[in-house]
Amino acid sequence: MVGSAGTVALAAAVASVAIASPAPPRPKVGTFSVPQVKNPGFRPHGPAQLARTYMKYGAKLPDGLARIMADLKVFRRDSGSAKATPEQYDIQYLTPVSIGTPAQELNLDFDSGSSDLWVFSTEMPAGSVNGQAQYDPSKSSSAEEVNGATWNISYGDGSSSSGVVYKDVVTVGGVSFKSQAVEAATQVSEQFQSDTNNDGLLGLAFSSINTVQPTQEKTFFDNVAPNLDTAAWTADLKFHEAGTYDFGVIDKSKYTGDITYTNVDSSQGFWTFTSSGYGIGNTSFKSTSFDGIADTGTTLAMLPTSVVTAYYRQVSGAKEDPQQGGYVFPCDASLPDFVFGVENAKFTIPGQYINYAPIDDSSCFGGIQSDEGIGFSIWGDVALKAAFVVFDASEGSPRLGFAKKNI
Repeated sequence: MVGSAGTVALAAAVASVAIASPAPPRPKVGTFSVPQVKNPGFRPHGPAQLARTYMKYGAKLPDGLARIMADLKVFRRDSGSAKATPEQYDIQYLTPVSIGTPAQELNLDFDSGSSDLWVFSTEMPAGSVNGQAQYDPSKSSSAEEVNGATWNISYGDGSSSSGVVYKDVVTVGGVSFKSQAVEAATQVSEQFQSDTNNDGLLGLAFSSINTVQPTQEKTFFDNVAPNLDTAAWTADLKFHEAGTYDFGVIDKSKYTGDITYTNVDSSQGFWTFTSSGYGIGNTSFKSTSFDGIADTGTTLAMLPTSVVTAYYRQVSGAKEDPQQGGYVFPCDASLPDFVFGVENAKFTIPGQYINYAPIDDSSCFGGIQSDEGIGFSIWGDVALKAAFVVFDASEGSPRLGFAKKNI
């Protein structure tokens, strides 16, 4: 079970310590857990989630989808964060994170598809803030600006978020790291400005894709990992109810059977693994390999076009609708389960998970869409909710573990 590490703070290494006086060892924190809370202002919108995924990975929006987003101006950041009770369609998750001394609480996305901890800040123009909580380094006695350091994240529509960098105390789930890089925004893309409850992002991909220049910074997980009982974190996301992120422990009460591990290719900075195939409903399992990333910060499952086409062939009335940017179907359609393979194990995404959200009174948007134009598949929350997932960096080379659970 999860240990009670709530009152333990990690001691950061102090660069200015004299050579003759080495820094004391950091205390072991063992484990900690972060439950979820909902973003009360989130509005589910299938095309917006699809557009957000394209933008996140620098892909050009298809013309039809671009027109929809230009017309609707609906941009809300999806996630897979850590204190999360889902909204009506189980998408937006936010995690309370404390920064500074005294603590300033902000609600952040936990995102295994990026590696920056960036926040709305008081260094932004007032007109760019729409109700978000802002980190104010001038009110933190522990904040220290990193001279000359900047960060910049570009998106597929040509917009970007950027700013400066501070070192400050960051606390997640009661566990603190005293010298975490906090990327204070001076400019934020419009897609984030419109979500009044989302104050930034906490990246959980590999530190190799952190955008701080001239010297990259480590993620919060990479900083605390040496002090955990095991250098791993787990995602137990759920459908229409609260889930949990655990750090330093693999809680056996949260899964059934064995965990199937598969190697991760971290060369691009993501939790990339190879799926061993797929099945649709009661049809036979098709053994075919394709690479994808496990991304808690993406809502939809973005899969190869041939796989997506095969799935919606089994859904009565389903069609690819260029006006919506992806596959839609009658809301009362019976959706088959989708099965994906990890090594020799198979995991089932229930059909109801794939009915993402209505687009009008009769049509609904699919939770599985094509990854065309992105370059790899993305196993977002629609898929990750179907399993207990272990992000494991404890074995020298990273790996992902998948286990079945009661759903």
